[in-house]
This record gives sequence, structure tokens and C-alpha cells, in this order.
Amino acid sequence: MKSFKLIPSALFLSLTLSSVLFSQTALANGAIGDHVNHMQDHLKEYTEEVHWLVKNFNSVVDKYEQGGKKATDSDQLIEFWEEVDFHSAIETQYVPIYASIWQGIYGVKQNIDKGASIDIVRREQDKLNQALWQALGAVKLAAQYQQRGLIKNIQTTEVEPTTAPEVIEDIQTRLDRVVAKYAEQLTEVAVTLVHDTYLQRFEGIEGALIEQDANLVEDLEKDFNVTLPQALQGKQSVDQVRQVVASMKQKLNRAKKLLADAEASRKSVF
Repeated sequence: MKSFKLIPSALFLSLTLSSVLFSQTALANGAIGDHVNHMQDHLKEYTEEVHWLVKNFNSVVDKYEQGGKKATDSDQLIEFWEEVDFHSAIETQYVPIYASIWQGIYGVKQNIDKGASIDIVRREQDKLNQALWQALGAVKLAAQYQQRGLIKNIQTTEVEPTTAPEVIEDIQTRLDRVVAKYAEQLTEVAVTLVHDTYLQRFEGIEGALIEQDANLVEDLEKDFNVTLPQALQGKQSVDQVRQVVASMKQKLNRAKKLLADAEASRKSVF
């Protein structure tokens, strides 16, 4: 069994800026336990679960190495992951790594199912293990912030954003979840989420944003209605979909600044 590996300081900084700040309103897929609002009390449990996952994922790959795909139940990889509380802890705290874990699980599973060489499967397993350790680091960091009262309790029911910046932050969080759903092989769910995000969130700020930058609105409309859905339905890799989302989030950051500046200017007049 591999020992716990500390994630690089650069990643910790990234997690501080991204996970802690924008994931406070992130919603899990379904019912989640109250443990996500008391993570410090459950860090030992989460750590044990990650060790357990690494061990059990390895046992599946060992069976594949010894007996081939006929001797291996690759569905166990998903079953193990969905069994642990750590699953919802990382899902509610840092969706990008949550997506990477699903990407890693399917990287191992699909290569087993198609009878790939053991070297390829082991490489995918290493990527999966790395994502798990990074996820544990993210949860530990989030637990520290939670202890200091810097992270709000996880919302188990959706709360409507009330300001334009909050709407944009919610859109960006939803886009991260699109990547996660795609990594879970739930393409139609991901496409529906894109469509709903456009109708329920982006259209609400579209008018105000057109006044500031009509070309930016046109670019984002194309991203929501053409570029991202085509990437999802065209069976592109998770990394390619992630790149589309990253580009959209950069444009949304610009939109957020434009709307904030416009609001500040309006208030200064009055």
C-alpha cells in the first residue's frame, strides 16, 4: 500500500483560491451526509477510505494482470468509489478533482474492458491514485478553513443567486460539474446541465452584459449552445471538454468584472 503523499504547494494555493472560495454552494449529486459540514471530525475516516480505495483498486488491477479481463469485474471500481463517504466530501469541496477521479476510474475500467496491456492499465491506475491523494489534500485544506468559519455549510438544496457576480460564480461551478458528469460517462446529464445553465442563469444576466460587451455575449452564447454541447456529444476526451470549459470560465471572469464595474459606476452616480 502506498503511503500518503503531500500535494505540491502550488496545488494548495490553487485549492485555496478555487475550492474554498467558489465551492461553498456546490451541490452533491444526491443525498449527502452531515459529515461534509464537520470534515475535521472525519479526516481520519477519509484518510482510511482513501487507503482502502487504493488497496481495492489495486486488487482489481492485480486480478486483471493475473487472469485477464474475463477474471476481472471492472464494475467494482465504480462500486468501491460510490461506497465511501469521501466521495461526497470531495464532490462538495472541489469538483475539478472529483471529475479527475471519475476520469481515472474510467481510464482503468475502459482499458481493462478492452484488454489493454497491463502497463497501460497500471499507468491509468497511477493517475487515479494521484487524483485520490490530491483530493484528500483538498479536503484536509477545506476542513481547516471550515474550522475557522471561512466556508459556509454545504447547501443540500439549491439557493438562487441574487446578484450578477453570484450568478456568474454559480455558472462557473455548474460548468465544473458538467466536466464531472462527462467524466462519469453521463453525457446526456452533462448536456442537459449545460442547457439548463444557459436558460436558468446566463439568460438572466445577458441583457445587462450586452450593454457592456455584445461580442462577449455572442461568444458565450455560441459556447453554451454549440461549442460545449458538440464537445460533449462528439465523444471528445475529458481533457478536451475541460479545455472548452476553461475557456468559457475565462470569458465569464471578464463578464463578472464588466458587470461589477458597471454596478459600481451606477452606484457612484447616485
